[in-house]
Amino acid sequence: MENARHGWWYNQLFTNWKKFEVIYVSVLIALQVLVYLIAPDSVIGMVSGVFGTLCLVYGMKGRKISFIFGVIQCLAMTYVAWISHAYGSFAMDIFYVISQPIGWFMWDHDEATKRFSSRTRGLIFGGAFVAWAIGWWILATVHGQLPYFDSINFVVSFIAQILYILKFEENWSLWIVVNLANIIYWGILAVQVMTGATHIGSLGANLSQVALQAALLFNSVYATKVWSSGEADNEGGAGK
Repeated sequence: MENARHGWWYNQLFTNWKKFEVIYVSVLIALQVLVYLIAPDSVIGMVSGVFGTLCLVYGMKGRKISFIFGVIQCLAMTYVAWISHAYGSFAMDIFYVISQPIGWFMWDHDEATKRFSSRTRGLIFGGAFVAWAIGWWILATVHGQLPYFDSINFVVSFIAQILYILKFEENWSLWIVVNLANIIYWGILAVQVMTGATHIGSLGANLSQVALQAALLFNSVYATKVWSSGEADNEGGAGK
């Protein structure tokens, strides 16, 4: 009855939230703002962090509005990746921008989450490892920063995003790997800027990405539970 009284935007944004979810979303967004206050040299970095958090949180809920937040986050992140010479991230962010309307269309026609068989799951994870090694070699040849980590963002993220668009639960397992690698990756870049080892990028942009990836890691772990339970089906209870 509540959904019938409100429009699509209200239902997508505000309906069917658990108290725990409201608290942790508020904490994750506040973390992005706090990082900006500590190192206020990148408004774009904060925008990327806030909208990246909203994108994946609403994705955890299985709601199409996540793709609207995703467009904003990906455009901001493309700039951050470019100034940081994170070429793997830059290439993937272009793909993310393109994938947002595709995801919107796919989720509009398939509201149930899916999962692979154990054998198929093993093949996908094995293929992701091989793709990571190849991406490492490619990024090293173009002198990208920390190519062994950036390759995870370059190829594993690609596979995870495809699975996310198709609503396969296994996407979150891959995102956990990506988020862990990105925390280390952006953390190293932040330390390099602070110590003067590099002048590429900015401290605020790098720290915002560390905070974002920490938030997304928590969300990915929680989303694994939500999707496996079926709570993300049918717009996560938001209605039409």
